[in-house]
Amino acid sequence: MHIHKGDQVAVISGKDRGKRGRVLHIIGNRAIVEGVGMIRKHVRANPQKGIQGGILEQEAPIHVSNLLPIDPESGKPTRVGQKFLDIDGVKRKVRIARRSGAELDR
Repeated sequence: MHIHKGDQVAVISGKDRGKRGRVLHIIGNRAIVEGVGMIRKHVRANPQKGIQGGILEQEAPIHVSNLLPIDPESGKPTRVGQKFLDIDGVKRKVRIARRSGAELDR
């Protein structure tokens, strides 16, 4: 997949188009992005578990096709490519930014 947990991403379509955030979780082919796709959830109080009732705001999952990673060099959204690198004598596949050629994997 072209999106990993911890990536800085930009939303390219939908109601939150143009927003940016960090990927918190990947759930199948959807991602939860920090501060993007906020929904209001009504929660019933449960004193036994220490849960106070009310209306909570939380992030909703967004399909990964609506997200592009941010290029570390230019700061703009970029498509993702793959390259094999020789790291310690072992061939490793790493993600690269198509815009600048910079590595996206840490």
